Amino acid sequence: MTVRVRFAPSPTGMFHVGGARSALQNWIYARQQGGVFVLRIEDTDAARNKPEWTEGILSALDWIGISRGSYEGPYFQSENAGEHRAAAARLYESGRAYYCDCTREDVQARTGSQYQGYDGYHRDRGLGPGPGHALRFRTPDEGATVVVDLIRGEPTFENKLIEDFVIARGDGSPVFLLANVVDDMTMGITHVIRAEEHLPNTPKQQLLWEALGVKPPIWAHVPVVVNEKRQKLSKRRDKVALEAYREEGYLAGAMRNYLMLLGWAPSGDREIVPWSVIEDEFRLDEVNPSPAFFDEKKLRAFNGEYIRALPVAEFVDACQPWLTGTGTIAPPPWQPEEFDADAFAAVAPLAQTRIAVLSEIVSNVDFLFLASPLIDEAAWTKTMKDGSAELLDDAVAAFEALESWDAESLKSTLEAVGAERGLKLGKTQAPVRVAVTGRTVGLPLFESLEVLGRERTLTRIRAARLRLV
Repeated sequence: MTVRVRFAPSPTGMFHVGGARSALQNWIYARQQGGVFVLRIEDTDAARNKPEWTEGILSALDWIGISRGSYEGPYFQSENAGEHRAAAARLYESGRAYYCDCTREDVQARTGSQYQGYDGYHRDRGLGPGPGHALRFRTPDEGATVVVDLIRGEPTFENKLIEDFVIARGDGSPVFLLANVVDDMTMGITHVIRAEEHLPNTPKQQLLWEALGVKPPIWAHVPVVVNEKRQKLSKRRDKVALEAYREEGYLAGAMRNYLMLLGWAPSGDREIVPWSVIEDEFRLDEVNPSPAFFDEKKLRAFNGEYIRALPVAEFVDACQPWLTGTGTIAPPPWQPEEFDADAFAAVAPLAQTRIAVLSEIVSNVDFLFLASPLIDEAAWTKTMKDGSAELLDDAVAAFEALESWDAESLKSTLEAVGAERGLKLGKTQAPVRVAVTGRTVGLPLFESLEVLGRERTLTRIRAARLRLV
């Protein structure tokens, strides 16, 4: 048997990190088994059926390493509508489904409760198809449905607690529950690896598989992804869009690595591992069924490690979208002609050790490419205190006299300026840093001054001094 797994997202306008985690798990499992990964776009909701949203899914999969051409599809659920209707008709003709025209109000009036499910009123009344007649599946009266799950064991559901659920609406269109089953049958899916939130629907789907005469797939429900309050990640409340992380400057490798740790861990006391190790060691039956905490702070730390591990040339290339404002990245505060590639290359190794996401490169190097620095007023107020004007005067005089404009000479010179005032280097360099870069933190000061050059450095210190008059 050839293993066939599927990833079946809805085009919702954003790609959920939880969906990305499921896609990767399906992808790895298929590769481990020599099987096939199928991409199916569940597009039957017309309000969500936009070409650009489907393209967003394909682009997001590309980014995390599931590239176009390496999987089967994409298929579209809407293209299989005829099979959905045919399956509904077979279930009705075989007596496994029946028509019902009850409204929610009808059920509540009979049961006296708004919380009780459907009461089976039309099970044996022989109502035929017609406008407003929904088709309901006839759930077995006795026994239990056992779901064999690679992660959760054998969850068991008593059939008497499963109501006769709707499989086709009053207008004849099949509901998602049936469409999903029929699509999986049509595509020969052998393993359904998906989020835990779908587990309550699984006994219903398994009953449909059996009623349609096909052996159900092997199930694996991976843990739900939650936030710091242990609430399920929500696009209305949490930062869940994969695209947002990509545009902020997270590396695909870091994201893939971190997502695979949501419910699973590689061997040994390690978390940051090569993708080849994850592909080799991942096992579905080792996934922890408990909710998985998506810790953005931890992901950020992961990303910083991945950035620092890049060869400098690759780091320079990776920063280009933020330095040039290409694609969907916001343009930097400098004009294109102001950017100096050689200057950036000179400070790139210094910046690489200090940023956690690539978008931070802009605030670290903008002082190099702007005519004057962007002054952080809070930093200015905190730093430019009594004595700062005189200190800047002394710094200008000392720097003007320097024969060699290099980091070491700049450092020793400013140390001497501070020593004459009884100041340590940290206190001495703070006003100079704010005058030149506009901030109190950033790249190493003296290496930055070396790249900025004598004339621009002195011009900025003098301008800051005049502001203190």
